[in-house]
Amino acid sequence: MIVLALAIAADLNGIWVGQVPARNNDKLDIAFQLKQTGAVLTGKLYGDYRSTQILEGRIDGDTVTFIVLAEEQAGNQINDSRLKFTGVMKDGEMELTRRRESSTTAGSGAAAPSRNADPGVTFRLKKLI
Repeated sequence: MIVLALAIAADLNGIWVGQVPARNNDKLDIAFQLKQTGAVLTGKLYGDYRSTQILEGRIDGDTVTFIVLAEEQAGNQINDSRLKFTGVMKDGEMELTRRRESSTTAGSGAAAPSRNADPGVTFRLKKLI
């Protein structure tokens, strides 16, 4: 049964691109290089200025989950954030929701100021190659 489920799942290997909603109704370009080995997903997230490894990536049928550790700026402070991406395949595209699981002040390990619960942001990716 597990082999059958993996055979039916979409092939996620390749480069996926899209835009993430940002402040002031702006959109940020984003790209993922994904490598699928069975139910394990690895790769990198590429933003404007850096790339970040994908951690704890899993595939279950057409459902994808992974973690990215990212630096985010909040005013004059830089925070190390743990971002969880959860998504599904729809119409040949990947629909992902990104939620901030935790955040600490960079370099100190202290919890960053709490924001309201992160409702997440949902966006779509298209496969380039």
